[in-house]
Amino acid sequence: MNDLKRNFAVCVGLDWADKKHDVCVQIKDVEKREYHVIQHSPEAIEQWLFDLHKRVKGNIAVVLETNKGPIVYALQKYSFVTVFPIHGLTLARYREAMYPSGAKDDPSDAHLALDMMLNYPNKVKPLRPSSPDTRKLNHLVEQRRMLVEDKRRCTNRLIAALKQYYPQPLEWFSHRNTEMFCDFLIKWPSLQQIKRTRVSTIEKFFKSYGGKSVSNVAKRIEGINNALALTEDEAVIMPHKLLVVALCKQIITQVENIRVFDNAIHELFHQMPDAELFTSLPGTGPCLAPRLLGALGEDRTRFNSALEIQNYAGLSPVTERSGQSEWVHWRWQCSTFIRQSFIEWAEKSVHQSYWAGLYYANQKAKGKSHNQAVRALAYKWARIVFKCWKTKTPYDESKYLKALKERNSPLLAA
Repeated sequence: MNDLKRNFAVCVGLDWADKKHDVCVQIKDVEKREYHVIQHSPEAIEQWLFDLHKRVKGNIAVVLETNKGPIVYALQKYSFVTVFPIHGLTLARYREAMYPSGAKDDPSDAHLALDMMLNYPNKVKPLRPSSPDTRKLNHLVEQRRMLVEDKRRCTNRLIAALKQYYPQPLEWFSHRNTEMFCDFLIKWPSLQQIKRTRVSTIEKFFKSYGGKSVSNVAKRIEGINNALALTEDEAVIMPHKLLVVALCKQIITQVENIRVFDNAIHELFHQMPDAELFTSLPGTGPCLAPRLLGALGEDRTRFNSALEIQNYAGLSPVTERSGQSEWVHWRWQCSTFIRQSFIEWAEKSVHQSYWAGLYYANQKAKGKSHNQAVRALAYKWARIVFKCWKTKTPYDESKYLKALKERNSPLLAA
């Protein structure tokens, strides 16, 4: 509390919203607090900050219930503003303690956030932004993931539509979210249309894509010749044909957009000093290596132990005890995207790392489900990543296996 009062001329609690922000202002050496409402626009935020800065003639501390988003990005533009994020659950628990009745309104949230920062300064840490490249990479990989999820939803809708009148392409193609699959359906959106097409035209279509599509031509043509219509009801076929074509066009656009993001991520990632470190990890590949780099960042003082990374990524189990009962569950208060990155990587490492494959097999032998075994492996990988990241040393499988052997690890004994 003394440090905050000494280093900042004013402390502000801010409760953000989409269109306006409620603020509670505590000026240094002034007992009475001020309450204001700021419209959410760059102009309104800047005018309020400049007016406040001109009044207090010093630095401004702003505490709020998020560590990213438009309001945070807007505040970080100004050198005289320091942002102090509070976890939403922490503030909710503090509110429950202060107001057992459950009373809640927006101004009191700003007031409570300010109270918490002043009364418990050791619990509220200033936000230290990563480098511009790391922040840019984080935005790119998260937005790419969002596009992949959009493509998955469109693909599921496409599959559901085909099952209504034209299920055969689902047997002819193993991958349903590719440009070839979508081009095929745009060209021949019904069985009746593909049946009327010459074999040479179909062959030419598949051969234009090359690769495995060439070797599967005969099998697909045989399937087309033997196929029977699920329905001949035009009331069913015509609307679903239109939907299938529309969804295929969306998927093609999404594939192209994802490719643009892949190129931008690849270019940025390979310019960063830690790129070699994360590409050395088995199973990361071009998608997961940038995600892991973005999750840890370049600031080596950010994490001081492997446990901090395990907690941050939501990999550490949480034990709750009450009387004679005990309940172990996974950590809910974490970034889902970061936890997803570690778990997806651990799953891929099973086939890329010798010891990871053994560890996964041992977990399965103990009766663990696939998801439980992968989460346990991700927890173990986090310790290795911390060591490599802290020492700036790329991962070396042979060195790690040698260390396991020297420790007489039961993993290798099995």
